[in-house]
Amino acid sequence: MKFIIGKDRKQTCLFPISLEDSIDEENSIRSIDQFVDSLDLAELGFRSDFTENGPPAYHPSVLLKLYIYGYMNRVRSSRLLEKECKRNIELMWLLESLAPDHNTISNFRKDNAKAIKKVFFATVQIARNFGLIGATLIAGDSTKFRAQNSKKNNFNQKKIQRHLDYIDNKLLQYDNALEQSDSNSEKEEIKNNIDKHQGRRKHYKQLEKKLKESGEPQISTSDPDSKHLIVRNNITEVAYCVQTTVDADNKIPFDYLVTNKNDSKAMGQMLRRAKTILGSNSFTALYDKGYHTGSEFRTANQLGIKTLVAIPGIGRASQAPDPSYNSEYFEYNKESDTYLCPQGNILKSNGSTYKGRNYRFKQYKTNKCKTCPARDLCTTSKVNGKVLQRSEFQKYIEENARQVLKNPKAYKKRQAIVEHPYGTIKRQWGFNYITTKKTKQRASADVGLMFIVYNLKRIWNILNLKKLLFLKPYQDLIKIIYQLLSTIALLLRRNTKKQIPI
Repeated sequence: MKFIIGKDRKQTCLFPISLEDSIDEENSIRSIDQFVDSLDLAELGFRSDFTENGPPAYHPSVLLKLYIYGYMNRVRSSRLLEKECKRNIELMWLLESLAPDHNTISNFRKDNAKAIKKVFFATVQIARNFGLIGATLIAGDSTKFRAQNSKKNNFNQKKIQRHLDYIDNKLLQYDNALEQSDSNSEKEEIKNNIDKHQGRRKHYKQLEKKLKESGEPQISTSDPDSKHLIVRNNITEVAYCVQTTVDADNKIPFDYLVTNKNDSKAMGQMLRRAKTILGSNSFTALYDKGYHTGSEFRTANQLGIKTLVAIPGIGRASQAPDPSYNSEYFEYNKESDTYLCPQGNILKSNGSTYKGRNYRFKQYKTNKCKTCPARDLCTTSKVNGKVLQRSEFQKYIEENARQVLKNPKAYKKRQAIVEHPYGTIKRQWGFNYITTKKTKQRASADVGLMFIVYNLKRIWNILNLKKLLFLKPYQDLIKIIYQLLSTIALLLRRNTKKQIPI
């Protein structure tokens, strides 16, 4: 059986092939090269003013090109990138045969988080220049990326106390065993165990002190800024929470923020940033129920931004025995500051304002509850009857509810808009953890490179598709012209052959 035979490895080539000839004209690394060369890296914050002493440094453009290429090809490790520089012909072309060591590569990402974020905003500006960001409908959400910190190395006061109690119990056992032991070798072993446990106790006491000084509910030892967060349902991880805002037109993210907190207090900050980036507040913002917080609705109102945030279900403790007597069926009168119940009774406030966990509120009740025939359907309270609480943010919450009910089709678009980047980055590329260690700023550099690459690929794909769509109406004409030219070429070849004597 015949097989395709390769070339002899020792065979030399009379006409050497340059790196330029080895790279296809349509190769994406040419776009990476053009993109980075178009940036003013010094203005973006990359260092280029190195001292003349010692060996020369690599230009920031070399390392930025390397990282963009690496992330585009799912290679984030600085050691793997170092290897690729020496064996990958595309990188040899892109970096002009330069091969930085892994420390240089790693330090560039670690030290340039702010500049990398500005590069991300440069991709956003490119998208806007091509009209790919409509700025009329946006969606926000968050996703969790696992940090370089195990659950074992994350502590709260309860966990520290559990370790201390265990150690104290073991020390007590060793003390009792030491008193009862007669063997010198056994005593020596017990003393060693006591010393070991006392050392561990000292370690946990130091952790307890750090935790109290930080004022935070938990502390991580490997990556101090990472926190133990709920990832989904009851599954938890030590992670970072990345907030993103995505434009609806082409699913292009135009903002991201690395945090270590949950979503409840994030919407206001992200909307403020969106208004600054887009230079307008004439857009509608979509968020899920995790962002349903009264103070955030007030912020959105102050910014003049329309929001559609999913309405969370009523907790079982707040539900009436008969759902038709739930609080949403009590009608509020703004002028008299009273509520009208389904039975026609008026609930009044005593004028006092009470302080809740994150907000202030008034209470509304009526003495008619005592004799109301529907009392057992309305409340389970045997003493006070029905008591309603009205938050200081209630009017903003009610306005959001009205908008959601009025625009159900608009809200349904949320998931398709904002989950698009997450599906690509986490599921398709496998980027579900942070590679950098220690501090949110370094984590932000890693996330920033993910979104830079996502935006570049998204922009290039859309522009190439638009180019094809532009040519589509003319495809039949192009085919006719091609066939005509082919026929002419064939006739010319035949005529030429006739003129040549045999």
